[in-house]
Amino acid sequence: MNVAVTLLTTALLLVVALMVAGCAGKLARLEGASYPTAITRAAATFAAVLTVAAAVTAVLVPLMR
Repeated sequence: MNVAVTLLTTALLLVVALMVAGCAGKLARLEGASYPTAITRAAATFAAVLTVAAAVTAVLVPLMR
C-alpha cells in the first residue's frame, strides 16, 4: 500500500506542478512576454514547485517516524 500511496502522491504533485507552470506561462503571455520568456518563466515555476515539495517532504519525513 505504501508504494501505491507514494506513486499517487507523486503523480498528483506532478499534475499540480504542471498546472501552476501552465498558469505562470499564460500570465507571462498576457503581460506581453515573448514565447521564449513565457516558457522560461513556466519552467522556473515548475522547478520551484518541485523544490518546495521536496523541502516540505524533507521536513515532514522525520516527524512521521
